[in-house]
Amino acid sequence: MSREKTAIPDDLLQLSQRLEAWRRENPPRTRLPEPVWVAAAEMAQRHGLHCTTKALRMDYTRLKKRLPPAFLELLASSAAAPMECVAELESTRGRMRVAMKGTAPDWASLLHAWRESVR
Repeated sequence: MSREKTAIPDDLLQLSQRLEAWRRENPPRTRLPEPVWVAAAEMAQRHGLHCTTKALRMDYTRLKKRLPPAFLELLASSAAAPMECVAELESTRGRMRVAMKGTAPDWASLLHAWRESVR
């Protein structure tokens, strides 16, 4: 049973070639520049963490730390008191804090608007 190689997306392939050129020009163990990490994080969000780290030959755990959380659990309270909540969202591009009292937020719209604003 042979494994079929999957094609690397063009944008990820271009970043891989840029990174390989940088590696040839710099001594081993030199820290990657921040723009490379930012570009790699964008690729991981677009194409998946595993695919990106494999194509770029990067550390999976280090790149994963630079990605926004993929899962957020929201628990509703059964109390009759006015609703109060504080939500803090953070990514490599920014941070947002929302404090609300008395009304239930539309979480889906809030998260969508925030994600669109940091692109």
